[in-house]
Amino acid sequence: MSIWSQILQHAFSGLTLGSIYAIIALGFTIIYNATEIVNFAQGEFVMLGAMTMVTLHVGVGLPLWLAFPLSVAAGGIVGSLLERLALRRLRNSSVLTLIIVTIGVSIFLRGAAMIAWGRNAMLLPPFSQRDAFFVGQASIMPQSLWVLGVTVALVAGLMLFYSRTLVGKGMRAVAINRYGAQLVGVSPPRMVFWSFALSGALGASAGILIAPITLAVYNMGTMLGLKGFAAAIFGGLGSSAGAIMGGITLGLLESFAGGFISSGYKDAVAFLILLAVLFAKPTGMLGGKTGRQ
Repeated sequence: MSIWSQILQHAFSGLTLGSIYAIIALGFTIIYNATEIVNFAQGEFVMLGAMTMVTLHVGVGLPLWLAFPLSVAAGGIVGSLLERLALRRLRNSSVLTLIIVTIGVSIFLRGAAMIAWGRNAMLLPPFSQRDAFFVGQASIMPQSLWVLGVTVALVAGLMLFYSRTLVGKGMRAVAINRYGAQLVGVSPPRMVFWSFALSGALGASAGILIAPITLAVYNMGTMLGLKGFAAAIFGGLGSSAGAIMGGITLGLLESFAGGFISSGYKDAVAFLILLAVLFAKPTGMLGGKTGRQ
């Protein structure tokens, strides 16, 4: 394979990974804008989406078009329960306390998943059973096209949600000025509830999309969640555009590092980027909350 074909191959792989990181980073951003806390249970929403999809599609035998939305809804329900049962009761606590609670919930969900589904990785079949496409000597798996297509659809859907729906506009208002939003009749607790539900649904979507590529296992959300967090920090925690940019950039850098340097350094890229951004520009590339939307 020529060097240009290798570059193209790694670019396709990087875009696929980056799209997943971008979706997860968007989940971090949505909750941060609503509450100013970092939800370290975000990775477990990814895991729950994947495991639920395997159960419904492979175990129960539901068709893809039905199992997918049900699995996404399961992630949204778990996210809303996290806010309603754990965080709302502690709403007057410090931000640090709330972050610690999300870490505890992450550990609990991971343990519950291990008990429910076991330790063994489970296979989720690709959404399309076609052979790989070729661009020159670079191959593109159909599942990668699903990842890219659904990511574009999710981003477009979020833009419409924020601009056309009352709940979306309310969430943006709370993110920009919580007190001002309350003065015009927007309920911040209600918007926080919907933020967690939306974040859980996004995380579950990412897990469903990546499971046919990496397999589904009870602890898959840990590393994916950390990389999504790194992408959000890189782009600017609080900025939706930054989350997308950070996720795509991280995926491309990780793919090229694994291909041209060593696969052993692939996972280290995310954390090297995280450290570099924290030292050089702590607000991220797009300025964090000053540019949030």
